[in-house]
Amino acid sequence: MGVLLAAALLSTEAHAAEQKPDAVHWPHRVEARLTGVKVIDKRMRDLMVSSPAMGISIPVRVILPASWSENPRATYPVVYMFHGGDDDYTSWTRETDVEALAKNADALIVMPDAGRNGYYSDWFAGNPRWETFHTHELVRLMEKKFRASRTRAVVGLSMGGFGALNYAAHNRGMFRYVASMSSYVDLNDPAVRLELALGTGKEGIDIKDVWGDPVKNADVWRAHNPAAVPGAFRGTQVHLSAGTSEPGPLDKGRASGVLLASVLGEAPLSGQMDRFARSLRSQGVDVTTHLYTPGTHSWPYWQAELHDIWPSVMKSIGR
Repeated sequence: MGVLLAAALLSTEAHAAEQKPDAVHWPHRVEARLTGVKVIDKRMRDLMVSSPAMGISIPVRVILPASWSENPRATYPVVYMFHGGDDDYTSWTRETDVEALAKNADALIVMPDAGRNGYYSDWFAGNPRWETFHTHELVRLMEKKFRASRTRAVVGLSMGGFGALNYAAHNRGMFRYVASMSSYVDLNDPAVRLELALGTGKEGIDIKDVWGDPVKNADVWRAHNPAAVPGAFRGTQVHLSAGTSEPGPLDKGRASGVLLASVLGEAPLSGQMDRFARSLRSQGVDVTTHLYTPGTHSWPYWQAELHDIWPSVMKSIGR
């Protein structure tokens, strides 16, 4: 997952920057197009989606509903699942048994790519435009081509959990349920600022490209800071989870450098989550938390958490 305070999890999107679209000529009204479908198995598909907002094609993995073939006119609720930094759209099916969990689920499971470190944001510099792709283009495409209904939940981990929260806050009513696992939730936290500086410095990218200058463009930073807008989550069920960073049995056999990164990466998160949960409750938001020990910034804990929340995810979308 990276080293040096898990900086790789927070580093700025490098490969997307190589194919940045022209921000001035971005075609706002042009819809995304499905340009390719690869059959992985009976219910799993890998899609290629041409995105006007991004100016490139983005891969998206989909698990079809259990009754997809039997009910060709039915529409289905959607669970969006967002990957973490330094990873891609294959991570949930590669690292967890989400496909088995969804075996009997009459819901679309949609796992889009988000760049290895794209911050789930429309960048201040003008590109990339991940949020527009995910919350506008992809949502409309799933409704048009895959019979998606307007009932949605979203689950994200690490950088993806941060993205899930921001998307829910920016698009009130879009998601009935949002789960954020091991994500930073307060951009004003000194530990987060340090990790952002280390991560972007490692990649040779200026964090100002993402959200502008933290002082001059404080309003942009605030708009992308979940902790600053607790009231925006009213009407959405929120679940927050993180470990204490203490290694446990699930960490056995891991290389020392990888373990150190996962310990440091998780260390500041449970405190942020706890403060954020209290702030949400003060605003009348329906929020649950799971702050567990032991628990590091790693897949075995996220796999366990996915199993714990799956019934709530399904209940939230009526399944």
